[in-house]
Amino acid sequence: MNGSEAMVHTLLAGEVDVCFANPGTSEMHFVSALDRAPRMRCVLGLFEGVVTGAADGYYRMAEKPAATLLHLGPGLGNGLANLHNAKRAYSGIVNIVGQHALDHIHNNAPLNSDVEAVARPMSNWVKTTMSATAAPIDTAEAISQARSTPGRVATLVLPANCAWEPSEPGHYSTAPAQSAAAPLTETVLALAKLLSNRALAEQTTLLLGGPALRAKSATLAGRIAAHTGCKLASEPRNPRMERGRGRVNVTSLPFPVAGAVDMLKDTKHLVLVGSATPVAFFAYPDKPRMIKQPDCEVHTLATLTHDIEASLQALVDALGANNATPALFSTEPAITDLPTGAATADNIGYIIAAVMPENGIMVDEAVTSGRQFGKALPFAAPHDCIDITGGSIGFGLPAAVGAAIACPDRKVLALIGDGSAMYTIQSLWTMAREQLDVTVVIFANRSYRILRGELANMGGPAPGVSAARMLDLDKPHLDFVSLAKGHGVPGVQVSTLEDLTRALRVAMSEKGPRLIELVM
Repeated sequence: MNGSEAMVHTLLAGEVDVCFANPGTSEMHFVSALDRAPRMRCVLGLFEGVVTGAADGYYRMAEKPAATLLHLGPGLGNGLANLHNAKRAYSGIVNIVGQHALDHIHNNAPLNSDVEAVARPMSNWVKTTMSATAAPIDTAEAISQARSTPGRVATLVLPANCAWEPSEPGHYSTAPAQSAAAPLTETVLALAKLLSNRALAEQTTLLLGGPALRAKSATLAGRIAAHTGCKLASEPRNPRMERGRGRVNVTSLPFPVAGAVDMLKDTKHLVLVGSATPVAFFAYPDKPRMIKQPDCEVHTLATLTHDIEASLQALVDALGANNATPALFSTEPAITDLPTGAATADNIGYIIAAVMPENGIMVDEAVTSGRQFGKALPFAAPHDCIDITGGSIGFGLPAAVGAAIACPDRKVLALIGDGSAMYTIQSLWTMAREQLDVTVVIFANRSYRILRGELANMGGPAPGVSAARMLDLDKPHLDFVSLAKGHGVPGVQVSTLEDLTRALRVAMSEKGPRLIELVM
């Protein structure tokens, strides 16, 4: 057995049984080892950003890490943007990155680079294995890092000679490296005292993030809000939200600074539940950097290292709120009277809510076209939503690939801006090859619409010819139906809400990948 085979055995022992890959020459021994491990599902991405984004989407739905296989520093570099999103989502990933043989690095071959330096900004843990014997031991450590609470991006650099030289399989325990911490009793009691004062409770907002937005935890937060009169909000972008009819639907802080500040303007006590103190997404001239008011006091019920559901339950118990009907619990009927005519950001969400299948998975990278979805989605069937936590666009299509592989029995609906789609359009090919049950809706406003708004936010003049050429996606227009066909995915173009509804209902009733281009 060589180092590569020992590593693959260790991955499988650690329940890492999916490998998203874009390998090169230095990884061929690892590819050969994967070929002799039928339990490992190997998924090819035609660009490394597809590989890393798919691993992120997979973790969010499977709740366990996948492996990636990347080629040297340049290959890893191509995947960094979606590793940034994964790190911000606390997704556990085991990256295996090839490196030249140890006795060849000093020769400075054309693809030579400092792989660890490339990996470090977007990884929580980085290591280069120094021998075939150490390779499975280091792999076990990488798995433990990825399976921590919260998840971590672990990058293991594999020199080629360590892949081909003799080794033995490693041993791995599936126990996570770090279990979730128990609730903080003194903190729970202090917050219960605060919230028992009605006047103070009405000036308090629970800001939910991470696992706090899963259905059980959100329901507990809803009981607290109903019992005390406090408010609920969520971070602007979240790794995974469970929402829809029969669930507590928490409103996210808006992306625009003014809207977010307005939402928290009356909050004097901000309680963090798996979240961080909110800050503006960007700095703007003459706009605040922090979302909360300067006199707002921040409290922490639970961090992502804690058992968040248990922490919320402890607070519910301390308040005596177990019998409270949760606030923001949706009892809305399914939408039957659908809007018609031209598609706008204000009305598309009702179409999405009407066609969302039970237990579906929404991947949201609609950007400007999706900002109004939240008001409609309490009318939708119960579903999960994963969105772009790190703000690096090109996330949605790869994440849909990973989510579909993690949950093959669930329909995935990926809502993607046209500018975002072109960053990782190769994902369509992987959807076709793997015959994934993903419906992609491209919102074709034929511009980087968000950047037009951001240019205005910076206080600059209206875009002239040069600026417009950097913001608009025209001359020529992108033809997403043709692009989809070229990648093996059937597609259709629509321009009205009626046609969008018909196309989505067909897509929801059939299996396999398809694309709908909505011209706006």
